[in-house]
Amino acid sequence: MAHSSMQSIAKEFPVKTGVDRKDRRELAKMLTKIIGSSHVLYAKIRGVHWNVVGPAFYSLHKMTEEQYEDLNEAIDDMAERIRAIGFQAPIGLSEMIENSVVKDQTKLLPANDMVKELVEDHDHVSRLLREGVAEAEAADDVKTADLLTERLGVHEEAAWMLRATIS
Repeated sequence: MAHSSMQSIAKEFPVKTGVDRKDRRELAKMLTKIIGSSHVLYAKIRGVHWNVVGPAFYSLHKMTEEQYEDLNEAIDDMAERIRAIGFQAPIGLSEMIENSVVKDQTKLLPANDMVKELVEDHDHVSRLLREGVAEAEAADDVKTADLLTERLGVHEEAAWMLRATIS
């Protein structure tokens, strides 16, 4: 039973950090795209982790586990950043997919093809992160720029490591 004293969830709240509200709103939209893309990539990486077979099984199984665990933490950090700058974090899978530059996985592919697709996905996210860093720097939001710069390095390294396994 709902209580009348129950608080509603704030979609936006005032923040006075020196970053203009309009800029913070645009950064929240960019972070939502990055979170959506990261969420779809997370799901695809899990799919590879569960389904990969062949000579590279063990290394890919371990590598993908490290990648999805890292992404899980990063998604949380970025959602909390949206809240810290005063806006609502994304909710639900449909919002994640809607905002993603990464295409959802719809069928099982051979291991090499799954890995090639993950490389492309990490590259897509890297390009989106570069846009986000530029946007955060232009708004003088150094914390968001730092967060996204760190993520950029992680995705570039993940793409490199996956690329090295392709036969």
